[in-house]
Amino acid sequence: MVKMVRIAAYGGPEVLKVQDVDLAPPGPGEVQIEHKAVGLNYIDTYYRTGMYQAPSLPFTPGNEGAGIVKAVGEGVTAFKPGQRVAYVGALGAYAKRRNIAATSLVKLPRSVSYETAAAMMLKGLTAEYLLHRTFPVKKGMTILVHAAAGGTGLILCQWANALGCTVIGTVSSAEKGKLATANGAHHIINYATEDFPARVKEITKGAMVDVVYDGVGKATFPGSLDCLKPFGTFVSFGAASGAIEAFDIGILGKKGCLYATRPTLFTHIGKRDTYEAMAKRLFAAVAKGVVTIAINNRFPLKKVADAHRALEGRQTTGSTVLIP
Repeated sequence: MVKMVRIAAYGGPEVLKVQDVDLAPPGPGEVQIEHKAVGLNYIDTYYRTGMYQAPSLPFTPGNEGAGIVKAVGEGVTAFKPGQRVAYVGALGAYAKRRNIAATSLVKLPRSVSYETAAAMMLKGLTAEYLLHRTFPVKKGMTILVHAAAGGTGLILCQWANALGCTVIGTVSSAEKGKLATANGAHHIINYATEDFPARVKEITKGAMVDVVYDGVGKATFPGSLDCLKPFGTFVSFGAASGAIEAFDIGILGKKGCLYATRPTLFTHIGKRDTYEAMAKRLFAAVAKGVVTIAINNRFPLKKVADAHRALEGRQTTGSTVLIP
């Protein structure tokens, strides 16, 4: 029997139930891993509420974790018992052990701890594709990062700073502003008390920014478009405040021939070579100290409902991990 979190009906944090479940041996192409740490992400709340539909009910949420290979199924040659691994992949991470497709795993170097890996696979690989693939930033560019004190935001600020960008970060409190500044943001805007497009214009002396990375969604759109210079790019990669509703695409032309895109991590890592290259770049950035993963919140698996309440209540900063 293995401790797992199960959701039988969509709803609030109270639907997260820790149960003892029989775990079968890994099937063909699968690997069974014992988690040392599991990552908590806002996407987990989307699945819990039904904003994103799980393949079936009941289900176990969670898309990232790190641990040790305990067994491999038929046909698996890339991994063997005892290896350190990490992943971002199919639902099922909120568990002491799980079976997962071998194609979802990457080998974890000893230079990266289990907790760090679990805390960053989704957020760190998201930052990797945002900065290097969706809109490859270059030295001298000015960028706007919404929710700069969040898990992905802190990584974006650090990495973009190291790449030579001027980073403007938005936050919802003075405390979070200090955290974002400590992680590489050059300018801070409190969007709870300030008009962020007006402040961007002031900070840039009217030049505006090359790209906006927006994981907030409804609350920051369409204001984000007003922060872009002509031919700038709006990148929507999350919806912490709610989904962006349908809009007249003509607004992109009216505001300066803007580009808008809604990329996803799982499309990027769909190709094995790309997945491995992204993970290699992320692990190297962490090992060199270019990116430091701030794990500011740890919850035992049995307190998973409290972890969701804290996340949705914006009581967390940086990354949060669950310890099975």
